[in-house]
Amino acid sequence: MLFRSLFVALSWMCVLLNPCQSQEVHDDKPNIVLMMVDDLGIGDLGCFGNDTIRTPNIDRLAREGVQLNHHIAAASMCTPSRAAFLTGRYPIRSGMVSNAVDRVIITLGAPAGLPHNETTFAALLKKQGYSTALIGKWHQGLNCQSRYDQCHHPYHYGFDYYYGMPFTLIDPCWPDPSRDTELAIRSKIWLCVQLVAVAALTFALGKLSRLVSLPWSLIFCMILFIFLLGYFWFSSYKSPLYWDCLLMREHDITEQPMKAERAGSIMVKEAISFMERNREGPFLLVFTFLHVHVPLPTTTEFIGTSKHGLYGDNVQEMDSMVGKILDAIDNFHLKNRTLVYFTSDHGGHLESRVGHSQRGGWNGIYRGGKGMAGWEGGIRVPGLIRWSGRLPAGKVIEEPTSLMDIFPTLAAVSGSSVPQDRVIDGRNLMPLLQGEVQRSEHEFLYHYCGAFLHAVRWHPKDSDAVWKVHYVTPVFQPPGAQACFETLFCRCSGKLVTYHDPPLLFDLTRDPSESTPLTQDTEPLYDVVIQTVANAVKEHRKSILPVQQQLSELNYDSPWLKPCCGVFPFCLCDTEGGTSTVRA
Repeated sequence: MLFRSLFVALSWMCVLLNPCQSQEVHDDKPNIVLMMVDDLGIGDLGCFGNDTIRTPNIDRLAREGVQLNHHIAAASMCTPSRAAFLTGRYPIRSGMVSNAVDRVIITLGAPAGLPHNETTFAALLKKQGYSTALIGKWHQGLNCQSRYDQCHHPYHYGFDYYYGMPFTLIDPCWPDPSRDTELAIRSKIWLCVQLVAVAALTFALGKLSRLVSLPWSLIFCMILFIFLLGYFWFSSYKSPLYWDCLLMREHDITEQPMKAERAGSIMVKEAISFMERNREGPFLLVFTFLHVHVPLPTTTEFIGTSKHGLYGDNVQEMDSMVGKILDAIDNFHLKNRTLVYFTSDHGGHLESRVGHSQRGGWNGIYRGGKGMAGWEGGIRVPGLIRWSGRLPAGKVIEEPTSLMDIFPTLAAVSGSSVPQDRVIDGRNLMPLLQGEVQRSEHEFLYHYCGAFLHAVRWHPKDSDAVWKVHYVTPVFQPPGAQACFETLFCRCSGKLVTYHDPPLLFDLTRDPSESTPLTQDTEPLYDVVIQTVANAVKEHRKSILPVQQQLSELNYDSPWLKPCCGVFPFCLCDTEGGTSTVRA
């Protein structure tokens, strides 16, 4: 008993003399906040050279952390880029690609989605004791066989909490019409349907038991009335506004259709609430903005505040939301215990215009934009990482890095390990970020347009050069344009691309704008580079296993898979704005 008392006393003395011991154990696993903006151009931010759009909060993040100037998305469209970000693997490996025109999930009625055999960084961190949340855009699928199975819900990929938009913003989402009348009528129509159905069933049973004497024609007319009412109600809501523009909290739909201009502020509140609930940590918060994707829903507070119209207003509103999240981290005294990452899923959308008004982002000096898998403007994205006390402030890295690197980097900082049963294309960034090494581990990066390889980047181990070889480039339209304005998105194959034999060659260190292709006459290493990259492509293709192409074979619209917050087709609800309808 005496020895036990002495042991307890010595233990308490150790705690008093070293109060930070338990904290140090916790600090080995930092909180992690990942922020991804939608369609943001690298040239839209002050820290990347823009002096006309105000982004003070993102610029602060750059000053306090490490800036990645050569940060590359694995795809130039939303769905495949985000799949690669989550898994650390080229989307061709998971089947999140297409050999057709559509390269993203086209509707919430499509059964396509991230396969369940893929492992996300959220799943890795959850096994390490992290509380995990995804707040914002998902766009990795939702339902498979019924409108309620939610087989591709974020909960199946390692997330404990979800609030956001399971699809993506589309033009019908904003400006949205007033739905107060619709919401009021919906509840009354559903009550009417229930009363008629009960009456029809009662009369039918009474007729069969000979308790009532009514003509069958009357009962059939009542049943026909129910079906016709449902049909006309459904037909009046064919717009994607009602079926794709919706918000969910966990498994439940909270707004259908959503009020897009207030969605961002609600998401920020959800993010701050999650961090507050889990401030003892460790937690993973993935915040995927609806900004700055068209139709650019913006609150009146920010409309007219920029020099670049609605797009600039939307960027500045997004920056203010970044500031609120960073302020919350400071207010919860989590700054030194939290790794913060900021990026975009791909380049800005050059073809997004209304008249002469540009509604897409600016990709700075880089050629091309969203949808262009090879040209730098489609895949060069901002990269900022802050971990106060662990990473140097104000450091700028020019080495090639990738969105896929976040997967193994988070595995490393959380004490986890990457799966050994598959190819992981990302690389752990921590040695590069901390200055332990000066070179990127990426010697080759492969740039796919859907299922088609368009370009390859080579950074030789013994050279500062970054070579870029283009095998396929899109045909810009109309002639003389620098984007694909007639098709809205550039194509990956067929008549609207150019196949290059010999390939185009650029040295991005000398010509980052990819303005002047090198030739055998102008570049002594031309043949060596072309052959080296060709050999690398041959080896890379050996590592690609055949899988089902989700965005080709399963990317079709099924009305029976569209989510509904009530009894189909009476799908209208709003539990965020004071008008609440109970799910039947």
